[in-house]
Amino acid sequence: MMHFMLLFSRQGKLRLQKWYMAHSEKMKKKITRDLVTMILARKPKMCAFIEWKDLKIVYKRYASLYFCCAIEQSDNELLCLEIIHRYVELLDQYFGSVCELDIIFNFEKAYFMLDEFMLGGEVQETSKKNVLKAIAAQDLLQEECEEPKSLLEELGIVSTGVA
Repeated sequence: MMHFMLLFSRQGKLRLQKWYMAHSEKMKKKITRDLVTMILARKPKMCAFIEWKDLKIVYKRYASLYFCCAIEQSDNELLCLEIIHRYVELLDQYFGSVCELDIIFNFEKAYFMLDEFMLGGEVQETSKKNVLKAIAAQDLLQEECEEPKSLLEELGIVSTGVA
């Protein structure tokens, strides 16, 4: 089971964090600071698995972003790498060659995609197609909510839709 996922830049700026285990804010900041420092200090050719406290840290760098996950000692590191890769593929398909700025300016989409893909630290949906369908449905719903309406429509007095 995954304990958390962190996305951070080569400069050490945290771009996304998802915690599946309860920790205090102070502890989250300490864990994040420790891991970011440790991972950024590692050489590119070094192994992407780190034994840290009672967890295994699995990370992968894509362009300027590091994707870092903490899993239990008994979990499969290669499966975790596959989960990271699948999430990157989802981001890539949605944004069309995802970059750090896509995550910065559309963080809510990145979180929603991660929530559709993973639930409680376990993979919820293995189909990229189904995850992207859910994202498209959410985008459509958001667009409908953002359409300007007249005051009478807001009050429910006048309907513009055809029944």
